[in-house]
Amino acid sequence: MPEHSSLRAVIVGTGIMAQGIAAGFLAQGARVVMLGRTVARSEAGREPTMRLVRTLLPQPPTDWSLRLQCGAIDGWTDWTDVRLVIETVAEDLALKQALFADLDARVPAGVPIGSNSSGFPISQIAAGLAGARRMFNIHYFMPAQLVPLVEVVLGEASDPALGQRLCELYTAMGKQPVLVRRDIPGFLANRIQHALMREALSLIDAGIATPEDVDLAVRYSFGFRYAAVGPILQKEISGWDSVCSAARAIYPSLSNVTEVPACLVDRVGRGETGMKSGQGFMAWTPETTAATTARYERKLQAAFEILQSDG
Repeated sequence: MPEHSSLRAVIVGTGIMAQGIAAGFLAQGARVVMLGRTVARSEAGREPTMRLVRTLLPQPPTDWSLRLQCGAIDGWTDWTDVRLVIETVAEDLALKQALFADLDARVPAGVPIGSNSSGFPISQIAAGLAGARRMFNIHYFMPAQLVPLVEVVLGEASDPALGQRLCELYTAMGKQPVLVRRDIPGFLANRIQHALMREALSLIDAGIATPEDVDLAVRYSFGFRYAAVGPILQKEISGWDSVCSAARAIYPSLSNVTEVPACLVDRVGRGETGMKSGQGFMAWTPETTAATTARYERKLQAAFEILQSDG
């Protein structure tokens, strides 16, 4: 196990994202403080976090659980050795703004403060705060303990040099950071993901392909290659001349709708939100949900081992 015992991270929040982020730090030997609205809420997140660490480290050292400390955000004063604070509370702008104002007053100067929000840019969350230069979107992807990417997003007032140091910290922690130089909606990865999703849903909406065939087409063609290289490098390999030629034929017919396709709006309107409701494009039972989730996480771990071959 990598040893980063000198690093102490504070995670504000106790939900699934907080647990995954905390588990990732703990698996690297760091110390973590998990802060909730109450000590009881923080303590309730302890065992789920420990279970996640066990999936990352089947034989964790006997003292690793001592590295997880739980507390309540109100009145917390122990910022000793803290290198990073990450907020994971509910997607409520006023709540986040109030929390960041409080953290700005209490967290020692120079310690970066990040928001895991994917919906609210740090420029809005940190607007008007004296310490806005040390504030960033620090955006993880679910499941946070497995997906390597972390987006470090600069707001209008963020210090780019500090953002670069955060990227270096995450690299040392075994993650793959990217520095996003402006906090546009969706940052980097979600913009690319939603461009694909818009086209996929539009094809389903038009009856051109089934949801199942869309998944197969992505997984067994360009998605298959993306475990090895990203889209830009892949086209460096195959040649940009063919991309340019194909683009001239394909781009005019690509979806450019600015409204969500009806096939998705209608389902969400009926409460068909996927696994959590038992129905999405596919039907789900507790048994199929558990089996699919477990299989998904095993495949992510296998894919991560492939990505680690990059060094």
